[in-house]
Amino acid sequence: MRRILLDVNVLLDAVLERQPHAEAATRIWTAVETGRASGLVPAHGVTTLFYLFARARGGAAARRGVGHLLTVFGVAAVDESVLQRALTLGWADFEDAVCAAAAEAAGCDLIVTRDAAGFRSSPVDAVDPSAALALLDRKSGPERISEARGSVYAARRRGRPTEERHGGRRTARSTARNPG
Repeated sequence: MRRILLDVNVLLDAVLERQPHAEAATRIWTAVETGRASGLVPAHGVTTLFYLFARARGGAAARRGVGHLLTVFGVAAVDESVLQRALTLGWADFEDAVCAAAAEAAGCDLIVTRDAAGFRSSPVDAVDPSAALALLDRKSGPERISEARGSVYAARRRGRPTEERHGGRRTARSTARNPG
């Protein structure tokens, strides 16, 4: 199952029915809800979503909306190491960098956003909702879209071995942190 992180703009399109983007965003939401994909939201985006839901529909609706969101989507952690990684990306839009770093740390295959251009140098591929739907509809090919490229950073965070190239040959190395 593909693991995707939804940018706040896509979630807002679905929940607030923002046209002309609502249909594709709702189809992505449905793909996660029906188990065609595993969906995550960035932790820092949940408070933004609550604020914008409350402004558009009131506090009670925001609590219900975020409550439902959390029954459908997992949350990609944003901790010190994710923030440090986001800083190393050197992007002008730090919020996008945090999304990319959170997606990488969570082992996501894709970031689904309406601002794919803002993620050009992302460690995780970023696509618009229509492209994400096309990829989810594909029946063949690798299970993980980014598996050929992999993520050394994400593997390190999970303590899994990674492969490095040394003189044209691959060597496996453990990435678990040694407390000593």
